[in-house]
Amino acid sequence: MSELTDFNDMAIERGLDAVAEAIKTAAQADPRPPEPVFPDLPELPDDQDDAAGRAETPFEWPEPILPGTAKTPDIPVHEVLTGWLGDYAHHVAKSTQTPGAMSVLCALGVLATVLQRRFEVAPKGGKSFRETLSLWCVSVSPPGTRKTAVLGAFLGPLVRWEKLLADRMRRDIAKNLTLRNTIQKRIEALTLRCGKADPAELEELRREIEQLQDELPDELRAPRLFTADVTPERLQVMLMEHGESMAVHSDEPGIFGIMGGRYSGGSANLDVFLQGHAGSPMRVDRAGRKAYADRPALSFNLMIQPAIMADVAKGNGFRGSGLLARFLYAMPESNVGRRNVREMHDIPDEVREDYEAGIEGLLHGLPGEPGAPGPATVLELTDTARELWFDFAQEVEHLQGAGGDLEGISDWTSKLPGTVARIAALLELAEWGLTAEWVSESAMARAIHLARLLIPHAQAAFGLLGADPVDDDAALVLRWLTGNGRAEASQRDIQAALRWRFKSVNKLRDAIHKLKQTGCVMTYQRRNKGAKPTEMVRVNPCLCS
Repeated sequence: MSELTDFNDMAIERGLDAVAEAIKTAAQADPRPPEPVFPDLPELPDDQDDAAGRAETPFEWPEPILPGTAKTPDIPVHEVLTGWLGDYAHHVAKSTQTPGAMSVLCALGVLATVLQRRFEVAPKGGKSFRETLSLWCVSVSPPGTRKTAVLGAFLGPLVRWEKLLADRMRRDIAKNLTLRNTIQKRIEALTLRCGKADPAELEELRREIEQLQDELPDELRAPRLFTADVTPERLQVMLMEHGESMAVHSDEPGIFGIMGGRYSGGSANLDVFLQGHAGSPMRVDRAGRKAYADRPALSFNLMIQPAIMADVAKGNGFRGSGLLARFLYAMPESNVGRRNVREMHDIPDEVREDYEAGIEGLLHGLPGEPGAPGPATVLELTDTARELWFDFAQEVEHLQGAGGDLEGISDWTSKLPGTVARIAALLELAEWGLTAEWVSESAMARAIHLARLLIPHAQAAFGLLGADPVDDDAALVLRWLTGNGRAEASQRDIQAALRWRFKSVNKLRDAIHKLKQTGCVMTYQRRNKGAKPTEMVRVNPCLCS
């Protein structure tokens, strides 16, 4: 062999002694010590020289920015809700082992359902600026977080009220239906005779038909307080049929699909929803008759999963129309995996009874059957409450301006002062009942306190609305690392543990790169004797505490 290409060839041709001599000669020619291994140093960004990473100085971790997992504050129930409502919300959260934020928003959604359209609030006093008491609430929580249990716990009195009224009206509804059918059949028979009647008889038939139409009673329906999925067209009719007031309570995401035009060829029809939040006049053509709603009131109390928020972001004009800016968002940290399965906490009977009595007291005065609503009672603010409200509104105004901390969600914060006034009025009515005459400083202070707590929740929600799939992947990797108490792990171990998500190593690398960009992790290569280096991921220590 004229040329030896490696040590294997040399060993075959000349023996092992020749190989040993060659290695010794090479070592003498380059006396530099072997390059040290630094398993505890990070892989530096691509634009820095690798040699700089081998300086014996401690690595300074940046403040991490958690992708798609923005921290949101807890909402202590009793700091917002008092009396019978606060006690019940506290025990619902405790019995279901769910965050207090979910119970707080559910409680407010129920209050809005029973009080909207009957009451309004005038934050500045006078008649020029009034807010309805409608509220749009949405709690965003992963699967398995007992959203249905929380929602059901609060809706009980509303369901019973509807059932009670339906039972009481059953006979009257049946009589009304019989009478309507009889008159309608008579009108149909007379209409058929018109085709063969002479002029004199025709005139008589017309008069008889008109008289019957005047005698035809409106359809009698049992009152409804809320629905679940409903089309815009049906919602318009329901608002007319039930005193210009309706609410949507649901733990399913279908309503957003309906808003986006699921049943209208993909064309979104948001007008009725937006009008119901603002209390703007509405006109509906119904069975040949024009119906008008002077101050329609629509509330939402929704509980959905985070993945739905990303779908909502793709909705037809949801953000641009201001639809999403009207919601109050609760995005509490999930406690799945940290709940005590042995713990049992029944809601005390007296607490449940007080809640039911409180809601029934607020339902008092609702018409026993649908009809034209009366004028709303207007609540004004006390002087001290008004000053609190003005101070908060001015603070929000400064922060949502160009370069302000709230500029990114200014469409949401621009509606926040009005929403605070609505919440304060609801809290006042819950505390003092239907005889409340004004909104107190205490109720306003609690409403403002809640608003401050909800601002980070809204920022997290709007961040989720704009999140891309890599953010979701990065958040999953970080949760796996920190949830299992690992200070570091190999890329191979991460992929093996999350193989249901990361079938492609490139997808995992994109997620890790996102975590590096946000200061959550660093990467390095751990050298292995006689084998390829292992790609390692180390977690920012402040996330491991």
